[in-house]
Amino acid sequence: MLFLRVVSHSSLAAPMWTTLLLLLGTHNFMVTALRSCADTRQVYAEKGYSTGSAPVTQISGEHLRLCPQDYTCCTSQMEETLALQSERDFLKAVEDSSQFLLTTFTQRHRRFDEFFRELIDLSEKSMNQMFTKTYGRLFTQNAHVFQELFVELRRYYSGGSVSLSEVLSDFWSRLVERVFSLVNPQYHFTEDYLECVSKHAEQLQPFGDVPRKLRIQITRAFIAARALSQGLATGRDIVNKATKLTADSECVRGLMRQWYCPLCRGMTSLRPCHSLCLNVMKGCLANQADLGTEWNNFIDALYQVSEKLEGPFNMELAADSISVKVSEAIMHMQENSVSISSKVFQGCGNPRPARSKRSPKDSGGSRRPFRTYTPEEKPTTAAGTNLDRLVTELKERLRPMQGFWVSLPHTICSEERMAADVTNEDRCWNGQTRGRYLPDVTGDGLINQINNPEVEVDTSRPDVRTRQLIMELRVITNKLKHAQTGQDMDFVDSEGDDGSGSGGGDHVERYNDDWPGYGPHSPSYNKPPHNTSPMKPPRNRERNGSKWNKNGHGRAKSASSLPARSALPLLGLPFMAILAPMWR
Repeated sequence: MLFLRVVSHSSLAAPMWTTLLLLLGTHNFMVTALRSCADTRQVYAEKGYSTGSAPVTQISGEHLRLCPQDYTCCTSQMEETLALQSERDFLKAVEDSSQFLLTTFTQRHRRFDEFFRELIDLSEKSMNQMFTKTYGRLFTQNAHVFQELFVELRRYYSGGSVSLSEVLSDFWSRLVERVFSLVNPQYHFTEDYLECVSKHAEQLQPFGDVPRKLRIQITRAFIAARALSQGLATGRDIVNKATKLTADSECVRGLMRQWYCPLCRGMTSLRPCHSLCLNVMKGCLANQADLGTEWNNFIDALYQVSEKLEGPFNMELAADSISVKVSEAIMHMQENSVSISSKVFQGCGNPRPARSKRSPKDSGGSRRPFRTYTPEEKPTTAAGTNLDRLVTELKERLRPMQGFWVSLPHTICSEERMAADVTNEDRCWNGQTRGRYLPDVTGDGLINQINNPEVEVDTSRPDVRTRQLIMELRVITNKLKHAQTGQDMDFVDSEGDDGSGSGGGDHVERYNDDWPGYGPHSPSYNKPPHNTSPMKPPRNRERNGSKWNKNGHGRAKSASSLPARSALPLLGLPFMAILAPMWR
């Protein structure tokens, strides 16, 4: 009625008409701008938050600190709450994306560790059973010599500071004394005499070439097995540390702007543009991306060591060979006991006859011939497990780990709930509204975030924890690379000049009868040069009340573990009989 009345007065019609049109236009704009926040309230409630203070219709956004200050469905408290939610979503996304790595390293480490330990246990058990059956009391009375060998092998595998070369050298030194006494029961040998025998065993080579070949098998396999087990454990720990991160304020700002600012605008179904998501993630994960190079080197080294275990450094074969080759060595010494004893008597002097000749019963029953296993008697491998299968499964899981940290932003942004599809360029949230995201995607790593348009990153201060993880990766990678050549990095510079490392010497040697897959076309054996190295320090003898050498000289390594380097060879000198005994 007012409008009609105004129109009837011609003098006032034009001004009032203009005023009413302006009022109606403003009203229509307000109706459009202040639309319902029902969808926003629903999503907010679904996340477990109270909607008591949430606006019913949009309000002015001057109070917003992170989102564009347009009309909004979010209060300051809601914006702060959603910012914290965006951080939790981000950390959960990182955890979910890395779960494959963590699960793989944890489970593979447990399975390999159990398998390797069971191989050692079965190797010792089979030796005890077979040697007891074959040698009777001769074995049981000297069983501690063999027990000490396996104790030291376990200690080495478990990470102890143990030199495999010294362990095997000590074993053969102890064994030659026992066997020499057993094959000469008619004589009484003093401890000094047996010391002379073991000290010059490298010249006598009483066990033939068996100890050297066993040493190569054992050291290569055990070094590789320990390195792989330690590598898997280190991988697990690094993934745990690298994913236990916190988002700084700039990262949280970027996360909030891409994930929940559309919600505050009432655009609940709008996802951030793919390129926007990548820039935010690359800024938040800049330090993790810097792990990329060393991580890839680490994965490569793990893969190559696992291949060695599957082939020439086979742990199953090495564990299986211990009892077999020890038996062969004992048999070799027994078969050559006459000539070996003669040489010992020339070098160490004639021993005293025993007061009363020991009977076969005193020596442990009837003298059974030393022998090797029949195929049916050979030890079995770890029950229910196969090394080839374990290695194959591991290699299949290692391949996808390459480039993980650099590709992590792409992995997260490829999730449908995290960002719009890369083909949906025009119907996504660009940080301000619906539309195409125009800035370029930044590069990878900390240094490339200097011009990141979404996350302000201080590129002048590398993360200390990331530097520590890089160093850990370098250390374990170096250990794995040494293991590929049969060397233990912890001993590579401490065992003389032959470059043998922790018993991993002769790393150029290969034997056709030792390793599967090496036939007549395998590389020829190039023996390393014979260099003189200092003798080992003396060790306590297990016999009560005596020392290894009363003159203070350490026990020399046996022929089983060292190249011949005596200045006065026992054999081949015609005047030796005149000068005998020369070794005393």
